[in-house]
Amino acid sequence: MSGLSRRAFLGMLGAAGLAAAGCGARSGELLPSLAPLPRPFTVPLPVPAPARPVGPGRYEVTQRAAEAEILPGLRTPIWGYAGTFPGPTFELRRGRPVTVAVRNELPVPTSTHLHGGVNPPDADGYPTDLVVPAGYSAHHHGHPETHHQGVKEYRYPVDQPAATLWYHDHRMDHTAPQVWRGLAGLALVRDDEEDALPLPRGERELPLLICDRSFAADGSFRYPDHAAGGHFGGDHMEGVEGDVVLVNGAPWPVAEVTATRHRLRLVNASNARRYLLRLAPGGTPFVQIGSDAGLLAAPVAHAEIPLAPGERQDVLVDFSAYRVGTAVTLVNALGEGSAGNVMRFVVARRAADDSAVPKALSRRAMRPADVGPAVATRRFDFRRGETAWTINGEPYRPGVPLARPRLGTAEVWRFTSDFHHPVHLHLAHFLVLARNGRPPAATDGGWKDTVDVRPYEVVDVLARFAGHRGRYMLHCHNLEHEDMAMMADFDVV
Repeated sequence: MSGLSRRAFLGMLGAAGLAAAGCGARSGELLPSLAPLPRPFTVPLPVPAPARPVGPGRYEVTQRAAEAEILPGLRTPIWGYAGTFPGPTFELRRGRPVTVAVRNELPVPTSTHLHGGVNPPDADGYPTDLVVPAGYSAHHHGHPETHHQGVKEYRYPVDQPAATLWYHDHRMDHTAPQVWRGLAGLALVRDDEEDALPLPRGERELPLLICDRSFAADGSFRYPDHAAGGHFGGDHMEGVEGDVVLVNGAPWPVAEVTATRHRLRLVNASNARRYLLRLAPGGTPFVQIGSDAGLLAAPVAHAEIPLAPGERQDVLVDFSAYRVGTAVTLVNALGEGSAGNVMRFVVARRAADDSAVPKALSRRAMRPADVGPAVATRRFDFRRGETAWTINGEPYRPGVPLARPRLGTAEVWRFTSDFHHPVHLHLAHFLVLARNGRPPAATDGGWKDTVDVRPYEVVDVLARFAGHRGRYMLHCHNLEHEDMAMMADFDVV
């Protein structure tokens, strides 16, 4: 379905749909699986394979169709970077630029966005900057497109602090179904400041890419009108939620851990589902050491961790608080039924632990006062319009910027909403200043690129525009909302 026809479809939905979109705590509509759900905590936690360079600072990865055994005994067709779901994990180092050549052997165009990356515009994964497969016949939908035949080289400067990033497809009007089919993976940036900290490493550092999916009876991914290419029905315009929670591509996996401190890099890669993560039994807190864009100034303890689509949280968990043999479940307090569980840790044995919780983490983790005065204040209203999900009353218009911030400055951007909208800024990292005029939540700390704006909430952020001039975007990271026009351009000048 083209962007125009999808928006026209939205216009046919009645006032009842408008009312439903703006109320309640739900952030999507459940699409139940037709396949029998596996028993939780029986599949070992997989760790995505590392991406291997083919030369100094150069990687090559092919997007291709493949099959994976996600539900035990069934085969699931996927679209994956390197044919895997998730794709390979890129280990990046600050100050060492890399080039990633993405080859597209899928039947559809793609655009790869390094989420959280500070990259020049031509490497940002703009939704109409497409890598098209051989023999693909272009279909224009009233907006200009750039086509790269077969392959595109994304050049990443990697001039940013250590952080947990991720990458995913960003094709206009089709991000949601293409990510749902598997086009996502992790990218970890490291630097000398992080290396000097006594944090858990090796097997005690676990990247956890969390998402939900639904499955058809034959084991294939189920999606609204999936066979027709990902079209939306009225029941799922709020967003698509599945009833199977996957971690690193495995359903409700289990990981054996030693009774030591572990580092969990939490990534919400779901299309629409939000999580409120807790440990059961709760013998130890989450100790947050980092947010979307890097380390905090100092650690902060939390009993629970909220995670909206696109957000990341970097936390330490000390499993020595539990007796050997204890099963510790990572639960989702926002989930019902099968979506109430995420994964399980089993404390297998005692072991020596040379890690510690540092009192100070990053000297670069500035406070708002350290950034300097904001040179402008702008408002962006995320709301259901008459014909589409909109920003400031307008559906997305590629190439028409809603703001022109100056490079090297900071601005206050005020986000308002009628529903759950996780707002993501490309290029610009920000500090959350306030929620409804009050101090932000403790879990809002640190430099971020995505913030959860809840129904009828006002969220103020201090965005810093650094790194590059050119065209970038802000959008809702509920991927169905994104596909249904809730995006806008801004130009850094």
